[in-house]
Formats: sequence, C-alpha cells, structure tokens
Amino acid sequence: MTAAAKKSQTQNTSGNGKLAIKLNKKDFESDQDVRWCPGCGDYAILATVQRTLATIGVKREDTVFVSGIGCSSRFPYYMNTYGFHSIHGRAPAIATGVKVARPDLSVWVITGDGDGLSIGGNHLMHALRRNVDLKILLFNNQIYGLTKGQYSPTSLLGTKAPSTPLGSIDHPVNPLLFAIGSNATFVARVGDTDAKLFMDVLNRAHAHKGAALIEILQNCPVFNDGVWNEVTEKKHKTARQLVLKQGKPLIFGKNKELGIRMKSSFYPEVVEVGDGPGQVPESELLIHDEKAPSTYAHMLTLMQHPEFPIPVGVFRSHEKTAYDDLATAQIASATEIQGKGDLKKLLYSGMTWEVGPDGVSH
Repeated sequence: MTAAAKKSQTQNTSGNGKLAIKLNKKDFESDQDVRWCPGCGDYAILATVQRTLATIGVKREDTVFVSGIGCSSRFPYYMNTYGFHSIHGRAPAIATGVKVARPDLSVWVITGDGDGLSIGGNHLMHALRRNVDLKILLFNNQIYGLTKGQYSPTSLLGTKAPSTPLGSIDHPVNPLLFAIGSNATFVARVGDTDAKLFMDVLNRAHAHKGAALIEILQNCPVFNDGVWNEVTEKKHKTARQLVLKQGKPLIFGKNKELGIRMKSSFYPEVVEVGDGPGQVPESELLIHDEKAPSTYAHMLTLMQHPEFPIPVGVFRSHEKTAYDDLATAQIASATEIQGKGDLKKLLYSGMTWEVGPDGVSH
C-alpha cells in the first residue's frame, strides 16, 4: 500500500475503528499493471475480491494478502493492501506467522492447485487443522499454468500435458475432501465468474472466525481451456450445479425439477421431484446443514458431474477456537505467571561461554 493511500484511509476512519466513508472497488486496485493472460479467470476473481472487500468496509492497512508461487500468486501486487509474495507452497506457514504476531489483521492466503496441494499440501493441512484464522482462496484450474502446463495434483486421470504426453496416471486430489479431512471449519466452492455467489461466500468467509478455505473453479485459457465449462457455463449451470443453501432441500434443475435423496448406506441419488408416478415429494429430499457432522460434507465433496450435479456454496461451517486466539491466551497466561520476558537475560542464562581472539574459551 502506498503511503498516500494509507494516510487517506487513516484520515477517513472514525474513532471506533470503523470506516467513516464507504470504499469502492477502485480503492483496492494497486498501481501495478495486471499481467495475466487474456481471458484468464484470475481477472474475474481479482475484481470480485476487490469489490467484496469494499462492500465489507475493511481497512486496507489492516488487510494482508500472502501468496506462494504460481499465476495466482501475483495477486498481492494487484491489491492496494499489504501483501507478501512468498515461496512455493509456504504461504500458509508465513500467513500463520503474520496472524499469530498480529491477530488484529485480516489475513488472506492466495494459492493454486499446484502451489497449495503439491509442495504446499503439508502446510495447508496444518493451517486447516489448527484452525488459524486465515481466509484461503485456492484457485483450481487443474494445471500448472506459470511453468507452462504440466499436470497438477488436481488434473484428471489421463490428462495430456508436457509432463505427461501419454496421459496422467495419477489419481487427482479432491481439494474440498482434503479440507474436510483436515477438519477445516469453513469449506466452500464457487466458480470464477459467478460474482454474486462468490461475493456471498467471501462475506461468509470473512465473518468466520477460523480457517476458511474456498475452492475456486478457475479457467486457464492457455493450458487447460474450458476444463470447467460443463458445469460453469451459463447454459449448463442450472442443470449441473447444486447451489447449497442452509436449511433448504438439495434441489436443482432449470425448473427445480431434480433433487438429491439419500439411499441406503449413506449414498445419495438424483431423483425427479413431484407428485406424479416415479417422482419423489420434496419432503423426502436431503436438507442442507452446514453444521452437520463432517460425514455429510464429505458426501457432498464426492458428488461430481456427470453422475451428480456439482455442489457450490458453503459445504461446512462450524465453530472451533482459532489457533491465534489460543496462542494469544497462552502467552498472556505465561506472562502473568512468569512476568515479562527478558531476552538478554535468557541468552545469558545457564551454561554460557565466550571464545576470545586466541581461540581460547573463557
């Protein structure tokens, strides 16, 4: 953030810490030229995030974006906030340090399917299980874009790429199944161009106290063009997406004529909704519950097109004490019992020695 921008926002903040004026999308745009390929889904994601933060009314100087390596990781340069373009896969670890040191900040992590689920999988898992209060946006285009189109951890079996000319033989990672398995407290999925749903989910994630992971179905027009078209294009959305709404039945289709019912052995099935022969009344459909045990969200993550519609929206949201709150409380408790620490005293405590210029210990 520029010094002028910081000064401007500070002057426009009321005494209670809330913004005295409403910001707009332009206030979150940096002076850097946005350098993604024409048609890249990252443009839509960037615009939606900027628009949402302005709507929420966050202070720019209290907002930090941390990224790893990849096309998506250029994100901090384009946000008129503080930011840190870190190293491959380590964004969750660095963001954890920022949040624990400054729990008052709003910390966002920008990562991709390669950065976050390959070299960074271990760091991402621990950030989720610890429930660090981070908002993690995982751009999933099922390919490595920055390094010219190698297959990624989420690439489908058989994906032909420079690194797999005969087709990938790796079974892909399911990002949301990974998050549920790590006991993430907020898990969601959106498409890159679905601005309305995306803004709703970003608002929810921002308000959530704890680790929030949003998988974004993002298009790479150069190396994996159209990989999500069958479920994200406007002409397909109503028939192939299941928009999750708390307390509402799992229902979809152009005329809301299809739904999800539970069969035996906790296995879902698609049914036609209605009162006619072979149809199922709406009362028999599953009701979406974000706070249900993780087995329910686990089931949703396994629903894939074409057998099922692909769920979008918030899969799971439940409360658990955040890691940074626990760390802050523990430090406060230790300080109360032991007193304020003295670094110099600590360094010179116990067995110490000095090595003089003649190499002799004293």
